[in-house]
Amino acid sequence: MGRIRFRVVSRPAQHVVRDATDGGRASTKHVQSVERAASLLRAVASASGPAATATSLAQTVGLNRTTTWRILATLERERLVSHDPETGTYSLGFGLVDLAGQAGGALARLARVVLQRLAARSGETAALAVLRDGSLTYVAEATPGSVVSAGWQGREVSMHATSTGKALLAWSDPADLRILLDLPRGGRLPRHTKTTITSFSALLDELAATRERGYAVCRGEFENTAWGVSAPVLDAVGQPVAVVSIWGPGDRLTADHFAVLGPVVKAAADEISERQPASAR
Repeated sequence: MGRIRFRVVSRPAQHVVRDATDGGRASTKHVQSVERAASLLRAVASASGPAATATSLAQTVGLNRTTTWRILATLERERLVSHDPETGTYSLGFGLVDLAGQAGGALARLARVVLQRLAARSGETAALAVLRDGSLTYVAEATPGSVVSAGWQGREVSMHATSTGKALLAWSDPADLRILLDLPRGGRLPRHTKTTITSFSALLDELAATRERGYAVCRGEFENTAWGVSAPVLDAVGQPVAVVSIWGPGDRLTADHFAVLGPVVKAAADEISERQPASAR
């Protein structure tokens, strides 16, 4: 499993925690096992290569190897870390991404005014999607009152066949793409319509073009009638935490509209990013 580039905010204090073998006592105001697990998560987040083995991580946090292995095994069961049996190294797991996705409710409330303005300006449905349980899901949407449109809220999003999914992929670490797509080497992406991209190499070209223009587009690749443009909401280190999209039928939201609406949806995503609390960015 590839390493997930997931930002963990570190405490000012060092990683080292007191170990039962050194005679130290944990403060009664703290739960020692939780402190140790948190310290290991921070160590995993900042380690790579040989420094990410259990032995090296034990040295980093000041725990004995038996305690470190036991905590790492528990974290792995909870999908908070991932273990590569070939290299013996640990990386952060998708359970952390799922937890971050649960914050989507607060982000949706924060984004609602922006989505309403975006829907009014574009004349189409504006939506916000976040990662939840390993899937990209719409958590908020706004529609102009005079337009009949399909509701997207609560629906899971195809990663490769929607502008929403492609916006997330384009700004994710390249090493994580097959994981996000659940695509083994040599496999092909599922086809939904005649315009769906099914080749991984073709998708990589599409993602490169997406990053260059600053927004993703969809030409009826998941549903024939659903065309859209999307842009990522980024955190302080440039990682996507959500995606803003404009969706509409192909007879209204044509490819000619992409160059106009793309910068508009990107500006909306940037505004939502700026509205996040400093701790979230």
